[in-house]
Amino acid sequence: MSRRANDVHRRLDALRAAVELLMNEGYEPAYAGVAGATGPFAEPERRGSGGNHETQPRSDNEPDDDTELAASSEESEADRTRLIALVELARKGDKEAFGLLYDHYHGAVYRFLFYRTRSAQVAEDLTSETFFRALRSMTGFRWQGKDFGAWLMTIARNLATDHFKAGRTRLEMTTEDMGQHDSSADGPEKIVMAGITNEMLLGALSKLPDEQRDCIIMRFLQGLSIAETAAILGRSDGAVKQLQLRGIRNLAKQMPDGIR
Repeated sequence: MSRRANDVHRRLDALRAAVELLMNEGYEPAYAGVAGATGPFAEPERRGSGGNHETQPRSDNEPDDDTELAASSEESEADRTRLIALVELARKGDKEAFGLLYDHYHGAVYRFLFYRTRSAQVAEDLTSETFFRALRSMTGFRWQGKDFGAWLMTIARNLATDHFKAGRTRLEMTTEDMGQHDSSADGPEKIVMAGITNEMLLGALSKLPDEQRDCIIMRFLQGLSIAETAAILGRSDGAVKQLQLRGIRNLAKQMPDGIR
């Protein structure tokens, strides 16, 4: 299995574990996502720094020098410095720098859109449109104390919302798409032992309210921190924790009776 496939399965396993915990009789996580918690509800280690502001294009009446708010969520100082420098070059019109940003963020944007739409083809189309719109608006990008990826994810989320509103997608998952989540090497015995399959999880995920679904995708399937998710959703950290808990509860309620 490829590294990318392993990563997908690992993230789905984390979501499955969280749902199973809530399905256990008498279990009630009071502080989901709070620092110091353990297990699938724990807050991932924070990467980088910055406030809770969502990245936005600059307006005409705002000052040009916003570099003091430049931030990156990369773990290493070298990677943070490199990505910030690439953003600065790209918003000055450097196409090669934007291409390197594309290489870095493409996977994360695609994964979010894949889980959001449950279609590989739609995810590919919307990913392309996300970066096209970003390139077109690059000179107007303004730092707001968050990773450049938060801006891209906001564009992607808006495109996904518009796509569903326009009714241009099917809710069911195609055979091709399901193959990217449930390994063909998994026999019937392994699927039965797993209890909650990936198909069950993704089917239930598609039925959640939009904001709960996006929160779960970002927190569990993207691995974003609460602060990063809050920046993209435009909500407070506390609101994201509540969205996460309500989303997991609703996923648990949708599991078949034979598993619950």
